Amino acid sequence: MSSKATSSKKTYSYLGPIGTFTELALAQVAEAKGANWKAVAHVQDAIDDVIAGRALRAIIPVENSVEGGVSATSDALAANPNIRIYGEYLVPVTFDLVARPGTKIDDVKIVATHPVAYAQTRAWLSKNLKKHTHLAATSTAAAASGLLNTDAHSANVDAAVAAPTITKHYKLKVLAKNIGDNKKAQTRFLQIGLAKGEAPKPTGKDKTSVIVELPNDRPGALLEMLEQFAARGVNLSRIESRPIGDQLGRYRFNIDIEGHINDSAVAEALKGLHRFSPNVIYLGSYARADKKKSVHEGNNANAAFAAAEKWISKLVQ
Repeated sequence: MSSKATSSKKTYSYLGPIGTFTELALAQVAEAKGANWKAVAHVQDAIDDVIAGRALRAIIPVENSVEGGVSATSDALAANPNIRIYGEYLVPVTFDLVARPGTKIDDVKIVATHPVAYAQTRAWLSKNLKKHTHLAATSTAAAASGLLNTDAHSANVDAAVAAPTITKHYKLKVLAKNIGDNKKAQTRFLQIGLAKGEAPKPTGKDKTSVIVELPNDRPGALLEMLEQFAARGVNLSRIESRPIGDQLGRYRFNIDIEGHINDSAVAEALKGLHRFSPNVIYLGSYARADKKKSVHEGNNANAAFAAAEKWISKLVQ
């Protein structure tokens, strides 16, 4: 197959390996059915595949309801302004304790998993495996697959914490199901592609993502940025700061806005941001995974903006 995304089959890169929650998010992408699925080791690898044309789209994690934002994704999106978001997907985060066939739960002393997964299962593990030791892994899937390796290092690991679907990929035994401390935990994933792709049409249940830098470090600067949204009745579903990196005290803000850029209220807020900030990165407008309606408070519906424009036009004739 050609390395380009224009090959006979479209390629979707995702944060792997197989058996991760990212793969479960990719399974929700209708357009990816029958396409090539390519597992990569890092968020930036997925973005690089899209930029180089090795993949049409990529699926990457952006935030978890327990742990918050994924800093690697936030920073990578800020460094690659030609990337757009084409969709978002929510995956319930549940964990199972798995082991090699024949292993009993009383035999488990060393548990391997990703540090984030360990943080979300620590209470159960501490209660049920009081003398266990955690061994950090690069992913939950890597921890599980490592149980079947024959090297001495892997032989010392007794069990792994992984997604429930891991047993579809590896012949492992489930010692305990649904061991997460938060039974309603979710992870949000993004489908990304090049900015030249056709933008998702507004649905009335949309979200817009941007990255904004403050013009300078002074009292009231953050308030001025937020006022661009408040004045247009636009709600924010997420705002998270990340260091710019060039010096201490300089931050950019990853912001998710309720609504579509085709909504007059959102467009006016973005215009205000452009006048206010030295650097605004538009990441895209796309349908919300939770299907909630995007309503702009006050007189900020498209019709209200259109009426105001018509009024001004008459005044300046």
